[in-house]
Amino acid sequence: MANNSDVVVFELIGFPGLPPNYHILVSIILFLVYMVSLVANSAVIGIVTWKKTLQHPMYIIIANLALSDLLFDTITLPKIIAKYWFGDGSISFAGCMFQLFCVHYLGALDSFIIMLMAFDRYVAICKPLRYSSIITNRLTMCTCFVLWILASIYSSINATWHSQFPHCHSRKINNCFCVNVAVIILTCEDTRLLRVTSFNVAMVILLLPMSLIILSYIVIIATIASSSQENNWQKAFYTCTTHLFIIAMYYGPRVFIYTSYQFNLVFSLDMSVLILCLYTYIPHMANPIIYCLRNREIRQIIGKTLTMSLHSQK
Repeated sequence: MANNSDVVVFELIGFPGLPPNYHILVSIILFLVYMVSLVANSAVIGIVTWKKTLQHPMYIIIANLALSDLLFDTITLPKIIAKYWFGDGSISFAGCMFQLFCVHYLGALDSFIIMLMAFDRYVAICKPLRYSSIITNRLTMCTCFVLWILASIYSSINATWHSQFPHCHSRKINNCFCVNVAVIILTCEDTRLLRVTSFNVAMVILLLPMSLIILSYIVIIATIASSSQENNWQKAFYTCTTHLFIIAMYYGPRVFIYTSYQFNLVFSLDMSVLILCLYTYIPHMANPIIYCLRNREIRQIIGKTLTMSLHSQK
């Protein structure tokens, strides 16, 4: 197959064992997930862009995370919704490779941005007097730009590498979107080197940031606990628990899934796809609420905006 992109059309299966009478229900659920993510992440991006008072490092990082999540959901969810809603699960070779690139690109980017966010919180809590001199808007924007570029390097190589293999087996992708583990099994040639390389790079992208994040939160909790205030543990619990929940939701299942595929651990295909969707889309909906919309300053801005909008309509 000299020219894959001209002849190959894949079909996204979604959840392989899902009975047809549940297709509409699943499409509605996925549509609602997309709408929540679209509204919440767009609101975060819009508020941070619109309000100059929010244009400082923490919110710049949060806006980058929201943009990454919004792009991921927009690139993956509409296609699988169309598959269940209208029966249109076909995706071209080029479209699949583009999805493959974006899925791993934006997934790696999320990992890097969450790591940067943890570093920002570490400096803010552990070195508050030096925060404004260490973490500046310029440094934050430059760092975010570098992370967007850095995350694209491996993803570009990965998608290009995948595109070189002929696909002479089934055209059915047993997943909700094109991802390494679902596409690689459709190839005709020996892909052991690609499998091993993909696994090792994925572990570096996941485990290195995760280790630094855990270390930073250990130091944060220790710093708060050792201060002279009486409600230190309550503050530490309130500040870190929800953040750590999202971090655990992001990293834990990914490490499990990658490791299980690498060592051929057996569990049902539907369960694998379900786990993938849960650890992908739940954090995308929860991130704006946990990292941003829970913030008192942002709630006040939203409240004032809604109040002004209601008054203007009267």
